[in-house]
Amino acid sequence: MAKKSTKAAKALKKAKKGKAARVKPAKARAKADDKALHGKTKPWSPAEVEEAFRRFQEAMPEPKGELHHVNPFTLLVAVVLSAQATDAGVNKATPALFALADTPEKMAALGEDRVRELVKTIGLFRTKAKNVIGLSHKLIAEHGGRVPNTREALQELPGVGRKTANVVLNIAFGHPTMAVDTHIFRIGNRTGLAPGKDPLAVELKLLEAIPEKYMMHAHHWLILHGRYICLARRPLCEKCVIADLCKWPGKTVLTTG
Repeated sequence: MAKKSTKAAKALKKAKKGKAARVKPAKARAKADDKALHGKTKPWSPAEVEEAFRRFQEAMPEPKGELHHVNPFTLLVAVVLSAQATDAGVNKATPALFALADTPEKMAALGEDRVRELVKTIGLFRTKAKNVIGLSHKLIAEHGGRVPNTREALQELPGVGRKTANVVLNIAFGHPTMAVDTHIFRIGNRTGLAPGKDPLAVELKLLEAIPEKYMMHAHHWLILHGRYICLARRPLCEKCVIADLCKWPGKTVLTTG
């Protein structure tokens, strides 16, 4: 165990110094990403998956979601609003909304027009406002004003798909789910950790590959990694804590420094 911890510590130290790896030129990176999207990246061994998540855990023991919320209902609304939008953009709009309505009853009373006005800075705000009011009414009518803690019930709510349901289940109720957004989909394919043609395929492979002891935080580790390190256009491989484990051929791992 000490040897493995030392390996993780060394990887973190190199990443912090920006000496973990070096990305290849743009054309080589594009070719590598195309190869990854066609499922041609070398698969990971169970030991490599274990080591990767050990490093994530060491670097960030208690990762947190970045959407602001005060209870399961406001979390649900925030996640619905975040579809095809940034968390930062949602966080700018929701304080005023949640100050007025932090329960389904208050949200329903607020009305669609007022909600639409409050979230108009967010993309697709008209449809999202309609969904927020619709899910509020459904929660009141069918769940006693409480957010249900099953995927099936959540997905019956307006504007709630599998990804949104998984986020709510993980953050609000502590379920070890994997919500695959664009970042996790990219990481799953690019690194070879969980290649798949669609988010569900990537989700199922991640659930199978990731050791159970890491599942509670795995969703957050991967999203944050994709959001701040494994970027779409030019990943910051030099700062990546799993650069030596990643199978993406668009970078060169540095063996010294």
